[in-house]
Amino acid sequence: MTSPSRADKQPRVRQGLLGSSLTPREAELLSITLQVLRETGYDKLTVDEVVARAHASKATVYRRWPSKAELVCAAFAHRIRGERRLAPDTGTLRGDLLALGEIIAQDAEDYGRTIAGILAAEDRNPQLRELLVEDLYGDRKEQMHSVLHRAEARGEIAPDAISDDIWDVMPAYITFRLLQHKRPVHKETLSALVDEVLIPSLTRHSR
Repeated sequence: MTSPSRADKQPRVRQGLLGSSLTPREAELLSITLQVLRETGYDKLTVDEVVARAHASKATVYRRWPSKAELVCAAFAHRIRGERRLAPDTGTLRGDLLALGEIIAQDAEDYGRTIAGILAAEDRNPQLRELLVEDLYGDRKEQMHSVLHRAEARGEIAPDAISDDIWDVMPAYITFRLLQHKRPVHKETLSALVDEVLIPSLTRHSR
């Protein structure tokens, strides 16, 4: 029987809102959804606008994503899982964390207003919160865990350094800084976060 700790190190296959695969047309619809979101925010986005811009039919959207909430979350999941699945393997934990931090910061900067609108809509739409947790937060967690497991394989950190208490420090801080305080995330900011917070926390465990 596979031990839980070993199983946790294997990439998890979660189909979620994207399913096992996307057709080129569906991928295009998700990309256009993000374009419209940047312009309108979540509340004002309509499926009509998305399909009009994509020259598609509503049936094409609703066949796969029956609600606007599902379409929006699928678009973000596609962005994270498809276009920016893994941070580059730089050969070091520090380099990988900095590379992933730049990806997270760029996503937050590009879609900050939209993300804020989605989070504000959670109270009115419990389904949206569930979709966000399963697909978006889950995919971001997998990104961070992939970086940490690479570091473990290199011998940079101990296995018990990888836990649910550490993975969201970087995305939470970056998102909070950009959305709550509207402060840019410079390379110096990421370096300070990695060098003064993350690496000390990850390397303090006994080997």
